[in-house]
Amino acid sequence: MADYPKTLLELEQRFSTEEACEQYLFDLRWPSGFRCPPCGNHKAWELKTGLFECSACGHKASVISGTILEGTRKPLVLWFRVIWWVTSQKNGASALGLQRALGLGCYKTAWTWLHKLRHAMVRPGRDRLSGTMQVDAT
Repeated sequence: MADYPKTLLELEQRFSTEEACEQYLFDLRWPSGFRCPPCGNHKAWELKTGLFECSACGHKASVISGTILEGTRKPLVLWFRVIWWVTSQKNGASALGLQRALGLGCYKTAWTWLHKLRHAMVRPGRDRLSGTMQVDAT
């Protein structure tokens, strides 16, 4: 998405609240407004729990259901910081570096999140590189 922050300051300004993160995910998931995953209905009620209940079939969905964020007990603000940090590292990211940089309580959390993100960033059926490649100096 074009409005994704390029600097840490932009990230902190844009995604400083849970509501801002949820709205961003809502806009990514349902750019034309809510659409029920099972039946395709456009009308839903937003529940106090943050779920959306379809007015036609009663299915409950959230902006994070079916994503790597589903079931998390950590705030979305922290997840957005982690995602930004991992994708902005020039030389790759390590679980230990992630734990240190963002103050995650345990290494296992950092390792799990990093692997979830790495798995999510792989596009199935991607084309192999071909032709002339230019590599940054190391």
